[in-house]
Amino acid sequence: MSPTPVCLTVSLPDQVLSVFLDGALERTLPVSTSVAPPSCAHGSGGTPWGLHEIADKFGDGEPRGTVFRGRVSTGKRFWELPPEDQEGNLITTRILWLRGVEPGLNSGVGVDSHDRYIYLHGTNHETRIGTPCSGGCVQLLNRDVEELFDLVPLGSLLLLERGLPDPGA
Repeated sequence: MSPTPVCLTVSLPDQVLSVFLDGALERTLPVSTSVAPPSCAHGSGGTPWGLHEIADKFGDGEPRGTVFRGRVSTGKRFWELPPEDQEGNLITTRILWLRGVEPGLNSGVGVDSHDRYIYLHGTNHETRIGTPCSGGCVQLLNRDVEELFDLVPLGSLLLLERGLPDPGA
C-alpha cells in the first residue's frame, strides 16, 4: 500500500500521535489509548494495532465539546449533561472512524476495527490525555481532534504501533 499525502502514526506505549505531511513530521499530539492491553480481538476493549485508513468522518461544523451517540450529534456539549452522564468517556467534537487494512489482523471476522467502532475522537476527560484510559479508541484533546479532522482526508493511512516505549523518553 502506498503512503498517502497525510499519514498518521500512534505509538501505543508512548501515547503520542504523529502527523506526517508528504513524509515529513509536521507535529505530534498527545493521545489516550485503551486501559486494556492492545488487542485486535472483538470484545477485548484493547486498542488495535497495525495499518488502518480513515474510513469516515463525523462532526464537521459541530461546536467543540459536542457529544455524539451512534455518530450522531446530541446537540449538547458534554458540560451541559448531568454529572452522572459525564463520568464515563464520551465521544466529543469530531470522529474519524478507522478501517483496518490488514486481513486477519485488524480486518475480517473477529478482529475488524471498523466493526468494533474504533475511532479517533475528542473526550470529556482531557486531563487524562497522555495516559491509557479509553475503551479501545484513540482519544485526543478536543482542539486537536478538530484540527486533525480538517487536515486528514478520507483514505489517509494510520499506523497504530504497539512496540516498546522509548527508553529515552
